[in-house]
Amino acid sequence: MLVTAHPAASHERSLFEEYARTRSTVVRADLVERFLPLARRLAGRYGYSDEPFDDLVQVASLGLIKAIDRFDPAKGTRFSSFAVPTILGELKRHFRDRGWALHVPRTIQDRTLRITRETERLSTTLGRAPTAAELGEALGLTVEEVIEAEAAASAYRTDSLDAPADEDGAPLVDLLGADDEQFALVDERTTLAVSWRGLPRAQRQVLRLRFVEDLTQREIGERIGYSQMHVSRLLRDAIATLQRS
Repeated sequence: MLVTAHPAASHERSLFEEYARTRSTVVRADLVERFLPLARRLAGRYGYSDEPFDDLVQVASLGLIKAIDRFDPAKGTRFSSFAVPTILGELKRHFRDRGWALHVPRTIQDRTLRITRETERLSTTLGRAPTAAELGEALGLTVEEVIEAEAAASAYRTDSLDAPADEDGAPLVDLLGADDEQFALVDERTTLAVSWRGLPRAQRQVLRLRFVEDLTQREIGERIGYSQMHVSRLLRDAIATLQRS
């Protein structure tokens, strides 16, 4: 029994053979139009991401054009079998190189995408969000690897400092940080440093041990060989001198 090729398949093969021979942009445009639904379906696999679908289709279409340019009909391979990994590779590169706001190793990026898809699948099956252990078992990962990838997912998007951060529309940058109270102490510290240098060595020593090392008067006395009463008098005189400065 003689089996004839489907007319559409024969026509597509003829187009690929013609394009391989002539590299005609008109023929390539025809091929792109014919296989654009394939590119759209593959882009739809990443519909769970925050990327606009039109952007994903554009990236997939670029992968489709690359596949058409590289396809050799003489090898007898079906074009779809050749095109699918090429288009998916282009989509993965898009997420690796452009989708992440911060630098994340590619292995973790890939793992994060796998975990995202598996989370959606398991959530539907279990009726709840899966645990890290359940995700790890499903994907052949350790719990630590799952947690690491989930933490890395926060690097996929960053918020603009100009974005509204409250109901009044105040930008985020206006709500970050606070006045550093230490600036108000700069002049006082400068004055104190001058007065400190004017104290006798023994007074400076007991002040440091009391207020920097947080020793008690008894511990200071044991450290420097003075009685507790003498240490108390040194502290009192030093503080009085600094207060008068």
